[in-house]
Amino acid sequence: MNSGHRHRGDSADSTPPGVDPADQWVLDPATGEFRLDLDAGRHDSAERPGAAPARPQAARRRAPAPASGSSSASAEAGKADGGRGRGRGASAVPGGRAARRRGRSTRGRRALKWTAGTLGLVLVAGCGGAYYVYQHFNSNISSVKVEVGDESERPQATDALNILVIGTDSRVGLGREYGDEGSAGHADTTLLFHISKDRSNATVLSIPRDLMVSIPECKTNGKSIPGEARTMFNTSLGQDGRDPGCTWKTVEKLTGVRINHFMMVNFEAVKTLSTAVGGVEVCAATNINDPYSHLKMTAGRHVVQGEEALAFVRTRHAVGLGGDLTRIPLQQQFISSMIRKMKSSDTLTSPTKLWDLADAATKALTVDDGIGSVSKLKDLALDISRVDTKNITFTTVPVIDDPKDSNRLVLKPNDAQQLFAMIAADRSLTDVPEPSAAPSAAPATTAAAAPAAPAAPKVDAAGVKVTVRNGSGTAKLAGKAADALQAKGFALAVAGNNADPAATSAVTYPAGHADEAKAVAAALGLPETAAEASSRLGAKDGVVVVLGKDFTTAGSTPSAAPTEAPKDIQRVQADDTNVCASKAK
Repeated sequence: MNSGHRHRGDSADSTPPGVDPADQWVLDPATGEFRLDLDAGRHDSAERPGAAPARPQAARRRAPAPASGSSSASAEAGKADGGRGRGRGASAVPGGRAARRRGRSTRGRRALKWTAGTLGLVLVAGCGGAYYVYQHFNSNISSVKVEVGDESERPQATDALNILVIGTDSRVGLGREYGDEGSAGHADTTLLFHISKDRSNATVLSIPRDLMVSIPECKTNGKSIPGEARTMFNTSLGQDGRDPGCTWKTVEKLTGVRINHFMMVNFEAVKTLSTAVGGVEVCAATNINDPYSHLKMTAGRHVVQGEEALAFVRTRHAVGLGGDLTRIPLQQQFISSMIRKMKSSDTLTSPTKLWDLADAATKALTVDDGIGSVSKLKDLALDISRVDTKNITFTTVPVIDDPKDSNRLVLKPNDAQQLFAMIAADRSLTDVPEPSAAPSAAPATTAAAAPAAPAAPKVDAAGVKVTVRNGSGTAKLAGKAADALQAKGFALAVAGNNADPAATSAVTYPAGHADEAKAVAAALGLPETAAEASSRLGAKDGVVVVLGKDFTTAGSTPSAAPTEAPKDIQRVQADDTNVCASKAK
């Protein structure tokens, strides 16, 4: 994994005790913008009884000269204050205390809007308000350059915004407090944030760590790491040196949704963010006593922060059925509550809380280099600022127990593909009114129609070697698929040995044969994302198809994206204040 870089500017460590960092940003009358003045808070504290002696007059920083048109009274006030522009009256020169307060008030309101805009994506919250303290917060952020593969192998780009949030279980630097201190850190908690094209709604998809998936071949620091046909999802990070780019590719492969950015956090993020907002309200349906996460909680509502907040999102043994699927709704409840707390007036009107929140958030984040600065995170925050809390829906990938191992999970046939297709086609899980269209605009039904399937690459089908293996559980399906391929010109298509049970179909191919694989996928009615390169195949092996449970009829025309979610999928609305953790039954 590429090591993240973290620059530490002097401004990050130069705030004296007792000085509010926000007071060190003052209005510069020459530019109309705020600038860092490390002496600003020091002056005020020095004038208070009992404060440390002020620095010698000559060492104090001077403010820019008054702008033309300033009153003589203002100029004299500046002179009387040692030329620092800190007059005590209402006629103080621009840049004085009164002007700074007025400037902070106006800019502060703008900062609050930016901060509120980030709340649809919890881990970015507060970064918008970092505009005035760019140097400090920019030094907090760690960024990683990831390699996500050939553009031709990725899902189609859209105007929707998809951000992968990875919560790693790394214990590095945390000692033995949370178990294995040598853990490299796997994808313990993974959320795919989908923000709609019109920014009216968002879907947050939780991916269980125990889900058995196909992890594609990926690169870290230029080194190729072999893929695996069937393994736990959480090993897409950390295992064999895999970095977030490997998890990124795995999620794109799994869902068919194109990811734009990733963010990664560890255990400390939950502790620091929950503390920064003054605690997060959670609810327990019954008493909880989990000796593994160390959570002891009576039934009812509680405000948690720090260690207790971390224990809440980690607990799973004393609630529900005791597994990861039980823990996920708790995490969704916690994040929803944190969104509400961040958007509350109690947070948005407190400069101290906003500072603490932005500081904690930027320190907690490791991001891709595409958003590796405060200014880029601010732009991201502005982009999603229109999402209303009531239109944010949390859900979980539909799964069933793995037939081979009851401690593992596989995709629930049809339901999982239905949900993935909805997200990929930008269908909302929340009832959001259609925006009013101009008279000349196309009808909403036309605008919402699913995009046409991409045309299959032109290849010499007669010369493509194809082996079809059956992992669907339906007898003789490989033979039928091979026959269908032959009827479409793939004369060398044959049925091979049965494969291990697979939830989704895959078309693997050796290097240099992507077009052939995509043509085979199209002929079988499979999405283009089913095609995947494999380092284990050589040119003599040709294209290998493994039919999964999602495969029904060879060559069927892909249906339009579903408009409704599967029945009985797990959901949590971000504005629901009555969600409670339940005890095991």
